[in-house]
Amino acid sequence: MSTAPSETRVSTLDDYNRVLGEAEIAELRTLAARLRGRSVQMINSTAVGGGVAEILNRMIPLMQELEVPTRWDVITGGEDFFAITKAFHNALHGEGFRMSDESFNTFLAYTEQNRARLQFDADFTVIHDPQPVALIDARPNGSGHWIWRCHIDLSQPNLKVWGFLAQSVNKYDGAIFSSPAFSRQLPIPQYLFYPSIDPLSEKNRELEPCVIEETLRRFQIDPARPIITQISRFDRLKDPVGVVRAYQIVKRYTDCQLVLAGGGATDDPEGDAVLAEVREAAGKDADIHILDLPPWSAVEINALQRASTIIVQKSLREGFGLTVTEGLWKKKPVVASAVGGIPSQVIHKHTGMLAHSIEGTAYQIRFLLSNPGIAQRLGEQGHEHVREHFLITSDVRRHLTLFLHYLREN
Repeated sequence: MSTAPSETRVSTLDDYNRVLGEAEIAELRTLAARLRGRSVQMINSTAVGGGVAEILNRMIPLMQELEVPTRWDVITGGEDFFAITKAFHNALHGEGFRMSDESFNTFLAYTEQNRARLQFDADFTVIHDPQPVALIDARPNGSGHWIWRCHIDLSQPNLKVWGFLAQSVNKYDGAIFSSPAFSRQLPIPQYLFYPSIDPLSEKNRELEPCVIEETLRRFQIDPARPIITQISRFDRLKDPVGVVRAYQIVKRYTDCQLVLAGGGATDDPEGDAVLAEVREAAGKDADIHILDLPPWSAVEINALQRASTIIVQKSLREGFGLTVTEGLWKKKPVVASAVGGIPSQVIHKHTGMLAHSIEGTAYQIRFLLSNPGIAQRLGEQGHEHVREHFLITSDVRRHLTLFLHYLREN
């Protein structure tokens, strides 16, 4: 059984009192007390890389501290399996699906291998995203409660791929989506759960100025000039090449720097090719810093975001965009695409600025660089928006409440 690693810095529930107040933490303890003796199993496709792994990495210890035994299992597969699931991912975001029908059988064959390897005996099983969705057929004699949590944008899916996956989704007790726009016509109940960040994690906690300064020095970034940053996997749906193009427009008018920092995920085979495309687009511009960071770079990402003048997230499609959440939490003005779950976070001209194109992204960046007072106000309002809606404790509360709902139904 594969259990994902946890960060070295472990926060306890009491640590959140100073961020959220004692009442919210007391509510979590009250809800969890009604679930003692009940077990939870979380299953996804990768232990590192991507927002799902980050959420689970912080959620599991909190659930365990609340005395709700929770374990995290990660499915396995060969390169062919993850090539197929990446194609599924892109197709569900609205792209074409060019693989043969045999790919569906390969997907199910790897699912069978994972069924044989994993144990399914929890009271509540939460399956994350399409990769492990067909594990529902491993449910022992209809026992327990099985929930599918979808973190991606399903607003315009490829119907062939969605039709195949929906055969499994329909067998769950319920489905969780990150935005109302992602919901589908299903015969099961659907729930809205926003993804979340942990304000006390290495990626989001306050940093000493010397840590930020040292990070900029190491990556040869000039702290005296504006820094525009996008933190994302090197994925075409994150449009890093589009970010380079927007920066090049801004650069004609303002002396600034661009930071594109991220890495890959173990279930994403396209990262190296996208990284090469970004480097080609950047050319020899010394003010474009392309940083291919390892998964243990949480402090570096935190420092880069805190040093930034503007945070960008120019996704073409987006499930939610936790890097947007991180930027808002750090009181940074954010310019982001009006796609997926991003508009739930970036309320135009209130918590950030939305854009619809390369030129629009460049325009909003130029506007904020020219109006630092407005940029500061957006950052402060964005921080408060995250505190109210998108922190890990809210995510835990939603899960506990849903589990209690299923218990009451029995």
